[in-house]
Amino acid sequence: MPKHLYSLVHLTNINCPPPQFIYTAAIAGYDAVSLRTIPLGLPGESPYNLAQNPQLMRETRQALSETGIRYTDTEIARIADNIDVKDHEPAMAAAAEMGVTHVLTNIWIQDKECYTEQFIRLCELAAQYGQDVNVEFVTWASVSNLRQTKELLLASGRKNVGIVVDTLHFYRSRVTLSELEDCPKEWFHYAHLCDCGAEIPTEVEALVHTGRAERLYPGEGAVPIQDIISHIPNQDIIYGLEVPHAGRLSELGFEEYARRVLKAAKACMSED
Repeated sequence: MPKHLYSLVHLTNINCPPPQFIYTAAIAGYDAVSLRTIPLGLPGESPYNLAQNPQLMRETRQALSETGIRYTDTEIARIADNIDVKDHEPAMAAAAEMGVTHVLTNIWIQDKECYTEQFIRLCELAAQYGQDVNVEFVTWASVSNLRQTKELLLASGRKNVGIVVDTLHFYRSRVTLSELEDCPKEWFHYAHLCDCGAEIPTEVEALVHTGRAERLYPGEGAVPIQDIISHIPNQDIIYGLEVPHAGRLSELGFEEYARRVLKAAKACMSED
């Protein structure tokens, strides 16, 4: 396997502002970051809307410049009821100013015709900024598996599209390795690496809790991470490490925790 860029994904410590997140990623040895700069509007969310906060934008730019860290992708341009995807445009434009070419989305609308239409609109917006739109299927979302994601991308007829394989959701949505082999190489730009226990919860609340606050180090659990990644048609992808674990983060502190996540991931992928 070739050496890859390793990116620290914001959910690993979502309460850390982008500038501090970037500095910590650099100190811990990462090559890049993925930042959550498109507000979700969720209770308790820390808003990092760079488009509406010039000072935060300047500080984020400065952190990138001083560290040499790459800001490769931004999230989450959600497709959901009562959300106009046009509202995501300012945040997408701000990210584009800093070189971001990949935008992540999840689908939270049940109506297939409706979410397909919204996805096409989002792709059209992204194209104006030289960006592609990457669907991360989430086990408890409306589009929850690879089959649905493939159908959406094909139905869209757009070229600036992609799929984000998150190894947690891949495992918990019971996706098979052979499903990956049927996908075009150009659909894959980056993946999210993390681990979990063998048991797959049946209740949404338990799925959400683990997904947001109790993921395991890559290689620590039951997910066949290296097998999954090796079956992705494009092997020249960025490895995004999305490993939120509230207990470990609190115990170790962000810098040390980020170091351990990176060390575990490189060992898991035989790149240590």
